[in-house]
Amino acid sequence: MNHTVLTGDRPTGALHLGHYFGTLANRVALQDTYPMYVLIADYQVITDRDLPGEIQRNITDLLLDYLAIGLDPAKVTIFQHSAIPELNQLLLPFLSLVTVAELQRNPTVKDEIAHSSQAAVSGLMFTYPVHQAADILFCKGTLVPVGKDQLPHVEVTRLVARRFNDRYAPVFPVPDAMMGERPVLKGLDGDKMSKSRGNAIMLKATPDETAALIRKARTDSERLITFDEANRPEVANLLTLAGLCLGRAPESLADEIGYGGAVALKHLVTDAVNDFLAPIRKRREQVDERDARQVLREGNDRARARAVQTLEEVRAAMGF
Repeated sequence: MNHTVLTGDRPTGALHLGHYFGTLANRVALQDTYPMYVLIADYQVITDRDLPGEIQRNITDLLLDYLAIGLDPAKVTIFQHSAIPELNQLLLPFLSLVTVAELQRNPTVKDEIAHSSQAAVSGLMFTYPVHQAADILFCKGTLVPVGKDQLPHVEVTRLVARRFNDRYAPVFPVPDAMMGERPVLKGLDGDKMSKSRGNAIMLKATPDETAALIRKARTDSERLITFDEANRPEVANLLTLAGLCLGRAPESLADEIGYGGAVALKHLVTDAVNDFLAPIRKRREQVDERDARQVLREGNDRARARAVQTLEEVRAAMGF
């Protein structure tokens, strides 16, 4: 089977190292194996907030991060959700294939509603999984790299594809979730890594900014550095971060530091992160924002052509 990958991000700000090791590195590897669509999901920003924020700035930052990490526009199609109206037209027939009860039972929607910053649940939030089904199926996506928390959304997409094919005609492949061994990086304060919490190292951070963030990272008072996730989670997290950047086991780094304590640990992590980010920073400096926006325009054109084709197939199958 010839696979097509669909993946993407919401433009809510610049990307950080948690994003890189969690998803971005995998995309760079996959772009040489499969056709890939990378979605800048700008409409999805307003699923859980009333205003999109500095949307144009965030879209540009996302583009620059994509190009800096090594995504190649000649191999992947980077596109913007709001630029593809045909994609959103798929939402109407797809909604007719899913019951309200099925949406209410979706555990990911429940969790997102619980953490929403909106005063009330919007219809967009409630139908979010079907919206994502349109994102995946417009390009006949067959592989969707996701974390465990997003599996219910992929199940809704599989449900929509099967029901459309059974009710009308076999138009859509039934996609599979692509699960990988993703390292879990916590923020420098020990909590979930998040742009809004200021506990993440952004891919665009300067060496000085990176060093300052790591100096403030939580550790403990023990001089002997050991890798103990259960009893020393903050120290273990820093060792994990350095290990990912250096391609080494965190246990061996702990042994190397020994009784150097938190100061030696932070020096090692700072050097590891800055060395790792150096080529990414260099590529980012070489990309002009106008060139990045041209990449997006060309990606939008390719994605829209694909969406037009799929929508024509859907209309024909439904008898419109």
